[in-house]
Formats: sequence, C-alpha cells, structure tokens
Amino acid sequence: MQEALIELGVSERLARLALQGEEATGSVRSEVRRAAGANQLKVLAALQAEGLSEGHFYGTTGYGFHDSGRELLDRALARIFRAQAARLRLQIVSGTHAISAALFGALLPGHELVSLTGPPYDTLQPVVGPGPGSLHELGVSYRELALLADGSIDLEQIESFMRPSTRMVFLQRSRGYTWRRSLSVTELGEGITRLRRVAPRAVVLVDNCYGELVESIEPIEVGADLVAGSLIKNLGGSLAPTGGYLAGASEWVERAMVRLTAPGIGPEEGPTLGMNRTLAQGLFLAPLIVGQALEGAVWAAWMLEQEGLEAWPRWNDPRTDLIQAVRLGSIEAQKAFCRGVQSGGAVDHRATPEPVMNPGYRDPILMAGGTFIQGSSIELSADGPLREPYACYLQGGVSFAQIQLGVLRALEALAALRRSGGSR
Repeated sequence: MQEALIELGVSERLARLALQGEEATGSVRSEVRRAAGANQLKVLAALQAEGLSEGHFYGTTGYGFHDSGRELLDRALARIFRAQAARLRLQIVSGTHAISAALFGALLPGHELVSLTGPPYDTLQPVVGPGPGSLHELGVSYRELALLADGSIDLEQIESFMRPSTRMVFLQRSRGYTWRRSLSVTELGEGITRLRRVAPRAVVLVDNCYGELVESIEPIEVGADLVAGSLIKNLGGSLAPTGGYLAGASEWVERAMVRLTAPGIGPEEGPTLGMNRTLAQGLFLAPLIVGQALEGAVWAAWMLEQEGLEAWPRWNDPRTDLIQAVRLGSIEAQKAFCRGVQSGGAVDHRATPEPVMNPGYRDPILMAGGTFIQGSSIELSADGPLREPYACYLQGGVSFAQIQLGVLRALEALAALRRSGGSR
C-alpha cells in the first residue's frame, strides 16, 4: 500500500504516516464495520421480507401508475426505518426538496414552525423565508431555539419555548455548514420526549441527511413523525442517480407527497424509468458504503490531527453522520484542500474546484467532487462556504483506499501552500 501511494505522488513521509494511522484507528474502524454489518442485515431482511424479485426491476414511464418495484422499495424503506410509511422517488431532486415537501404538506396559514437545533441548513433558509414562495409568504411563522454551547439541544428551555400555535418542530441531525457537532438519534429522542409533554400533537420533522444507517436506530424509533433526505447521500449507496425519500407516520408522508405531486394524486404517480434495479441495489449496498465512508472519516481525522489541523469530530469520537469537518483558517487553504480531494476522484481528477454561488446559498461554495453522480455526497467530496471559520466538510467515499488518496493529496496541497508562503 505504501509503495502504491508513493507511485501516485504521495510523499514517503505521508505514506508512512497513513499506515500508522491505519494501525492507530484499527479498533475504532473495527467497531464501524460491526455496525455496518448489523445495518446490512437489517436492509437485507427488509428486502427479503418484501420479496424483491427480478420482476420488480422493470420500470414505468409516463405517469408511473402501478409500479410494483417502486411500491416494494417504499415498503422496504418503511421496514428499515420502523415507519408506518415511506416514499422513495426519483422526482425528489434533493434533501432540501424532500424536507420542503414535508414542511408545506404539514403547515398552513397561522401555524408556527419551530427549530430546536438553531438555524437550519443554508438551502432551507429560503424555504422558511421571508421570500417569494416561502412559508413566511404563506403566513407560517418561525422561531428557533439556539443550541447550547456544547452543541446539544437546550432541553430545559423546550417546554417554555412551545406555543399553542406550534404545529411542527424541526430537528437537524447533521452539522451542515456550522462549526458544531452532529446530534445522535438518542439526543434527538431526548428532545422529542421533552416537547411531547407540552406539545403532544406537534409534528416532529427530522432532517436526516448524512445520518442514515450510521447508527443502529433511526429517528422514527425515538418518536419523530417524519424524516426526509436525499438518495445521492447515504441511502442511494452511490448508485442512485438522483432522488430523495420521506418516511414516518402515514398521514404526514402522504401530505408531503400531495405537495410533491398534486392533491388527489399524492404517491400514485412517479415513473421509475427503468431505475428500480439501480435503486434497489444502491439501497442494498448502502450500509457497506456508509461503513467505508465512516472508516475513512475516522482515519482522516487522525491524519488531520497529526498534521496539526483541528478536526471535528476527533478520530475516536462517536459518529452520528458522515461529515468530517476540518478548520483550515483561510480561503487559500480551503482551495488547496479541495484541490487535493478533487485530485483523488475517479472523475474529473484534473479539474480545479472554483467557488460559485449555488441556488439556496448566501455565500460562494467551494466543492470538490470527482464523482460519478453530480453532487453525490456519498462519493468522496469536500465542500464549504467561503466564510469563517474557513472550514471544509469532508464526506463520503465508496472505498477506504480512495478516501486515503484524496486526504493525502489534500495534505500535500496544504504543505505546498505553506512552502509557497501562503496561509494554512
């Protein structure tokens, strides 16, 4: 392995350090593999219970009526999440789209939306509003409860924070582009238990992006009414070309689907265009791919710490999602880090990431992603907004070896920046 890395241009020093990192993180990565194995059996059991067969792989066109493969995948996902219902659709283009459908499906004029995890992810803020087409324009009010200094939910303030008009409570599992830790399913459950004392009928929605199949349980199992996410993250297993999902209580899943399509249609339309085989295989592989990404994140954190960088979570911290944050201190260092990760990709490895203004973001975003699926976060990628703390968020990777190459090239790029007199 060391020789192979050196042949790919990695310095002998870093190649040696990479092997030391494998040994140092071995016990933690072994635990990750055991958890991935348990989740693999959970997914396999769901597919077997629903009787997946060759006949389910033939997709539909047009309206997509009576698509047996699509309906089977819905039922299998509900089993995996321990939910009453689930809907997995190619027509959902992102996690933000899935969450937006859930919000507009549940909220009406005069209702209130409350976030118990501080500000939502950048692309959800225009959904909340103010702005054209937002919840604010519809007459839905919004408040948020800040997280505590240690990044945990402020449990003591929940009961006094709720109002009679509070219709929906939002919880974001991952850190997004904020310098905070991600939240475990157990912590989400503690928050849900507290709010049920004063708002038993409030609909609890969890942004589940980056967290699926990382832990042994999902948010529905601790009291959430609805979860939503993207298929080009964990659940797509790096094979889904697009799509998203919703899972939870039947009423709220179906209301979200009505907003995705139209009243009277709901989940009954949505052609799969011959992609059922790919979606089913991606779901089957998801625990394995998530496990590889987590192993890579553990090793990457160790390497980053050895090189004097601030990594969060640290290499031996519990993992609740795929994201490995690293504070780099400057825009120049962000660019160097992303150049290195990009050069470790299988696609467009010679490309140079440049910051751009993407829809839904308030700052230019720098993203490295030498991925087969555009924007795929389950494949190896790194991104971040050009704002303090000038961090990059490393995520995904379908193989441990590829993650190693991307991170090592990122470290080489940072070293070159320092030699040239640039800031780290």
